[in-house]
Amino acid sequence: NTCLYGATGGEMYAAGRAGERFGVRNSGALAVVEGVGDHCCEYMTGGVIVVLGRTGVNFGAGMTGGFAYVLDVEREFVDRYNHELVDIHRISLEGMENHLQHLRALLRNHIEYTGSVWAGRLLADFRDALHKFWLVKPKAASLEALTEELRRAA
Repeated sequence: NTCLYGATGGEMYAAGRAGERFGVRNSGALAVVEGVGDHCCEYMTGGVIVVLGRTGVNFGAGMTGGFAYVLDVEREFVDRYNHELVDIHRISLEGMENHLQHLRALLRNHIEYTGSVWAGRLLADFRDALHKFWLVKPKAASLEALTEELRRAA
């Protein structure tokens, strides 16, 4: 529980599920995990969180910066994120190439650092898996600004 609470930088790859309040007040860390408990990304102001599995409730409450990629195999994430403060978008092949490439690179890193079989399956069938991912961003942040930020970082 509370892993990466207030993190300001660095990277974390975990072939497993994180507990409650993962990435709360994250302002710059990048993390890839295979599931999270309630309140993930709460009050997040920066950084990137990738969740390759189920989330708890209240995802992104108070999120004002950064973004997340969430795999939604069971199609239940729409009932688990904070609708008042964050927006979710499907990652598509059109207009979101930078996010697609970024997510693919993060999956490769996750496999390299953890040996994750699950991430290996997702990467092997990336074209099919892609439509199961959501991009989660604060309502105040435009999708275009996030895309431009990724373009500059590449």
